[in-house]
Amino acid sequence: MHTVCEEAKCPNIADCWQRSTATIMIMGDICTRSCGFCAVKTGKPIALDPFEPQHVAEALKSLSLKHVVITSVDRDDLPDGGAEHFAQTISLVKKQCPQTMVEVLIPDFKGQSDSLEKIFNAKPDVLNHNLETVASLQKQVRPQASYQTSLSVLARAAQAGLVAKSGIMLGLGEQEEEIQQALQDLKEKARVSILTIGQYLRPTPQHLEIKKYYHPDEFEHWREYALGLGFEHVASGPMVRSSYHKALKTPKNNGD
Repeated sequence: MHTVCEEAKCPNIADCWQRSTATIMIMGDICTRSCGFCAVKTGKPIALDPFEPQHVAEALKSLSLKHVVITSVDRDDLPDGGAEHFAQTISLVKKQCPQTMVEVLIPDFKGQSDSLEKIFNAKPDVLNHNLETVASLQKQVRPQASYQTSLSVLARAAQAGLVAKSGIMLGLGEQEEEIQQALQDLKEKARVSILTIGQYLRPTPQHLEIKKYYHPDEFEHWREYALGLGFEHVASGPMVRSSYHKALKTPKNNGD
């Protein structure tokens, strides 16, 4: 199995693995998109492994995890973006690991309704899709994605009765009023319940430069601001990442 913990060079890998949590990356380790912040490889992906959903479920059952996040590379080479494969993985993991909370961190699937419905119908415990940054920086940070498409994906997930989660990075050159607008959009337009805010860290010299390192007090300011908007749970800090769930309270995870 591939993990985002390793492929994306996450700084929290030891903390999360020690707590019996992990983020599994399915559909290979080569992405069809070229986001300016991401360490995952870009290129031509290999064919899907039809046995991967079952193998992932079996592996996770043997690990007895408290919380698993299932994510994937973008597979724009596939007609449905890999949604059916993703949904099968969710369903099999939920069946074989009934005590494990299943969170998914999904691509936007180009906003295709049929693809999104496949994911929604698999009923993950939490559906995460990251906005990543403010509206003015979208083209620079993730050129093949769209601010409005991401908001729409999250809004449709909430409308389908799922717990919607999203996150943004700070340090890419965003202005204060732009952060405020992004958080307002996530709450009011996308009906997001759970939010993560973290510091962008440059994975290699070929990725986007860091424009600012935010002080922990500034992250606390944005946590309080977001809570004031009505988010139910907010994790905000320099090392917080989109799959960072230690501070979240959910039906199967009381915050441990």
